[in-house]
Amino acid sequence: MKKRFAALLFAALLICLTALSGCAQSSKTGGDLLSQIKEKGEITIAMEGTWAPWTYHDESDNLVGYDVEIGQYIADYIGVKANFVEGEWDGLLAGLESGRYDVMINGMTVDDDRREKYSLSTPYAYDHTAVVVQGSNSEIQTLDDLNGKKTANTLSSTYAKVAEAHGAEVTGVDDLNQTFELLLSGRIDATLNSELTYADYMKAHPDADLKIAVLTEEADETAIPLRKGDDTATLLEAINEALEEMRGNGKLSELSEKYFGRDISKAS
Repeated sequence: MKKRFAALLFAALLICLTALSGCAQSSKTGGDLLSQIKEKGEITIAMEGTWAPWTYHDESDNLVGYDVEIGQYIADYIGVKANFVEGEWDGLLAGLESGRYDVMINGMTVDDDRREKYSLSTPYAYDHTAVVVQGSNSEIQTLDDLNGKKTANTLSSTYAKVAEAHGAEVTGVDDLNQTFELLLSGRIDATLNSELTYADYMKAHPDADLKIAVLTEEADETAIPLRKGDDTATLLEAINEALEEMRGNGKLSELSEKYFGRDISKAS
């Protein structure tokens, strides 16, 4: 009798623990991510803040840029506050995956690995990859010429992957300014980066002895990544709706001209 009672008691405890665990898990997830954002009243947007003209600080130290305004538009469209959080590139995607950030808006180039790993918005910008060298460099004229050369980029960037795929030795850096410092000092042979970012850098540093040695013919797509999962589907839908509205009302074109001097919202 005692054994039977003990067994019944144990079974009851298991049922209670299972129920409590289910409640805790339900409380933790709190439904889909868009619902959580609306309930919280803000969307957490990750970006570097050091990559002009996508995300950077102006002379008054205000966070500004193409992606900042897009993030603000998306937040307004959803009806919440935009909470911008800055960090180094290599930590942004990790924070997105862990749920520390709701989205990352930082001029992210789309490639096959990222298509597989993240849920991606429709493209909202198009950019070409530039191989930037010192003005006197005549050795690098194609991507294949990177073989055996030294380059620098944030290690998880698509630019680093392309450089490595063509045989370059890639040095990891934290931000764009550090990259160009290494190049100008001759400690690296080249860097791969956004053509648009290079143009913006040269506008701010017209005396910099740099040039584009190689420019990819096909434009790269730029999109907004979310972590994959059923709970992010409605947020992705809302982001795509906001981008479509911006495309339709001319806002994407307007922001493109403001920050890049041309319309980058259409493939060229």
